Amino acid sequence: MTTANRFAENVITAFLDGPDNPNIPNAIHSTEGAKDYGYKAALVGGVTVWGWVTPTILEALGDRWLEDGWAHVRFRRPTYPGDEITVRVDEPDAEGAHEFRMTKVDGETTLVGHVGLGKGPWYGELAQSDRRAAEERPDEIPQMTLDLAKDAGDIRPMGTEISTDEAREYAVEKQRTTNPLFLGEQPRVHPGWVAGRPIRLLHHTFDYGPAIHAQSHIQHLAPFESGQTITQTGRIVDAYERKGHHYAVVDCVLIAEDGTPLTQIRHTTIFQVARRASAD
Repeated sequence: MTTANRFAENVITAFLDGPDNPNIPNAIHSTEGAKDYGYKAALVGGVTVWGWVTPTILEALGDRWLEDGWAHVRFRRPTYPGDEITVRVDEPDAEGAHEFRMTKVDGETTLVGHVGLGKGPWYGELAQSDRRAAEERPDEIPQMTLDLAKDAGDIRPMGTEISTDEAREYAVEKQRTTNPLFLGEQPRVHPGWVAGRPIRLLHHTFDYGPAIHAQSHIQHLAPFESGQTITQTGRIVDAYERKGHHYAVVDCVLIAEDGTPLTQIRHTTIFQVARRASAD
């Protein structure tokens, strides 16, 4: 059991498996695909980068955060393979919120936000879908557009099995963690995997991409154990254009086999990326 230290700091070197693989589903995470959109190299996935903050959060807030804690995560700049990044979680403010950030050696901030225990200050704003039973994904789905996203409302729920082996594999390969919480006989599901569920849910209803993770509001509600099939439900609550990018905002609930809500997430994605004039 990790106990709280109030603040913590760690260093990580960013990595990405297979950035030169041309068959990566989201081309922004491949070298050539990213360069085609004006970035200097493959972008490490946002949920993976967010997952790298987990050890520092647990050091500062303790293990309770995994089942009764919140985070508001904002991605400021891309993270590239090989970047050396300092992750810092500050001491809490008067309301109990800890500011955190990821900073490169040149001082550039890639990710910022706040974390805390209990319910997030925005928790009451999260919407829930009225469609609760998992549905099969049809063979053909539409390409997401702003108009379709604005009118979508509740989207198709999906079932997702997360086995103990899959949970361990994610923790080892994507997070390179040694924390026994995510590696034991009955491992917890890693927060990085959890944060990626709205992406899978959107792809259960729409085709889209390349895409970039913009921000997330994440509320952990109960222990998330592996070895079960969860149901993911969601509602698109906003869609808009900004600086040529097309954004969608989906509120998602992850539900355990016994009906217990495990996590609620507000996920903001750039589902249509504007090409940049030059590499970053």
